[in-house]
Amino acid sequence: MPIRRSIFSSLWEAIEGVSHLSTPITNKLEADRLEKLHAIEALGIDPWGCRFDGRQMIGDVRNLPHSDQFDTGPAVRVAGRIMTMRKMGKIRFLDLADRTGRIQIMIGQKQIGETGWRLAELMDLGDLLGIEGKLGTTKTGELTILADALHYQAKSLLPHPDKWSGIEDIEFALRHRYLDLFYNETLRAKAELRIKMVQAIREYLNGRGYWEVETPVLHAIAGGAAARPFRTHHHALDLPLFQRIALELPLKRLLVAGFDRVYEIGRVFRNEGISPRHNPEFTMMELYEAYGNYHTMMDLTESMIAHCVAQLGKGFKLPYGDREIDFTPPFQRASYAELFERHVGFSMDHQEKAAERCRQMQFDPAGKDHDVLIQFLFDEIVEDHLAGPVFVYDYPASLCPLTKRKQGRPDIAERFELYVLGMELANAYTELNDPLTQEQTFRQQLAGLSEDESMAKMDEEFIKALKYGMPPAGGLGVGIDRLIMLLTNSQTIRDVILFPLLRPEKK
Repeated sequence: MPIRRSIFSSLWEAIEGVSHLSTPITNKLEADRLEKLHAIEALGIDPWGCRFDGRQMIGDVRNLPHSDQFDTGPAVRVAGRIMTMRKMGKIRFLDLADRTGRIQIMIGQKQIGETGWRLAELMDLGDLLGIEGKLGTTKTGELTILADALHYQAKSLLPHPDKWSGIEDIEFALRHRYLDLFYNETLRAKAELRIKMVQAIREYLNGRGYWEVETPVLHAIAGGAAARPFRTHHHALDLPLFQRIALELPLKRLLVAGFDRVYEIGRVFRNEGISPRHNPEFTMMELYEAYGNYHTMMDLTESMIAHCVAQLGKGFKLPYGDREIDFTPPFQRASYAELFERHVGFSMDHQEKAAERCRQMQFDPAGKDHDVLIQFLFDEIVEDHLAGPVFVYDYPASLCPLTKRKQGRPDIAERFELYVLGMELANAYTELNDPLTQEQTFRQQLAGLSEDESMAKMDEEFIKALKYGMPPAGGLGVGIDRLIMLLTNSQTIRDVILFPLLRPEKK
C-alpha cells in the first residue's frame, strides 16, 4: 500500500532525526508503528481522531441488560485504549479499556466493510479507538460488543508494556507515570481514591458552613511555617518572591475580613529533602473557624477523618503494612508533657537531664534553647510510640510562635498534633490574635535566622491586619498526601502523588 507523505511528513522527519531530533530511529517496533500511521492517513482517516459524541463509559455498558443475540442487543458507543488483540480469520477480537473497566470487542470484516477492515489491520496495542456496535455475549459467554463502525482516535507511536509483565522496572514506571497509572490497577485505584477523599473533605466542610477560598501561591515573604522556601522572581516588577510554604497567613487575613469559616486545599512548596514521607511539593488543607479554639479543631479533625474512613466502606479498622489502624472515634488524647515523661523517663522541665540525654544521642545541646532539646527528644524517642490515632496537645510555647498561650501558663501553647503510627497527620492551634504579642514573638523567633530560612523577615502586613482586629479562632492543617497514604496502605508518599519529583534522568 503506498504511503502518502503530507502533513505528517514533519513527524516522520523529526523522529528519524532529519528535523530537530538528533537520534535516528533504532527500534523496529517504533518504525513499524510510524509506517502504520502513514498508512492510516492514506486511507483518508485522521490518525489523531476527532469528536466522538455519545460516548458511554465501559463500566456502565457492562451493566446494561443484554442477551446472547447481538442483533437484538442495545446499541452502544465506547472509546478507550486497545489492551489486547487476537486474530481469527476474518474476525478480530480486542480488549478495549477506559478508566471504568475493559470489554471485549469483536470486529468482523462483513460488519465494518473493506476500509474498516484495512484500518483494523493497522491497529496496535495502546492505540485509542472508538467503537459503535451492539452489546451481546459470544458462544463462550463473554460480554462483547460486535463493532458496526470503527472511529480511530489516536495512534500510539511507542510500544506499550506487555499485558502480562506490565511495568516491572520501577525507574521506568516513575518516569512514565502516565503509563504506570493506566496499567497498574493498584496505583490507579489509589489515585482515584485520593480524588474521592478530597471530594469527601470538601463535601464535609461545605456542609458545615465553611467556604473554600483560593489564596496567592507567590508571596513576598515566606511565612506561616518554619521551612526553607523556593525562590523565584517577578521580572516586570523586579520583585523577589517565594512559593508559599504554608496557607496560613492569607487565610487569617480573611478572618479579619469577616469570612468566619474558611478553608483551602492547595499545593505548598518546601525546599527540603525527599523521603517516603516528604515531597518538596505537597498538598495541604488548612481551615480557620472564628470564635473557636484548638478543642474545636480537635473535634472537627476527628469527625472529618472518621467521615473519610467511612467513605471507604471497610469499617474503621484499616491495615497499614503489618499493622492495623483503628480509626474508631473517639481518638486518644494525651498531653505533650505526659507523653514525654512516659517515654523519655523524666519531666520535660528537667533541663540537666534533657541536656545529658541529648549528648548521649550525639546531639550537642550547647547554645540551644531548652525547648529545642525537648523537641529533639520528643521527635527521636516519643514519636515512634504514637501508634494512635492520638491527639498530642499543649506544646512548649517557644515552638509555636503563631499560637495562643494557655491561660495561666505562658510557657504552654494551645496546640495539638494528630499522630498515626508515628507520623504527624494534622496540626492545629488556638490562633494568636494579639498583634502585640505576635509582633514580639516574631522578633524573638527571627533573631539570628539566616536569609535561607523561612520567616527571615517580619510580615508587617500580617501584623497590621491583626491590629484591625482578628476574632479568636481555631486553625487546622492536614497533610492530604499523608492522609491518603494511611487510607490506601501506601508505604511511600510517591504512591499517592500523581507525579512525584524525580532526579534528572541519567543519560
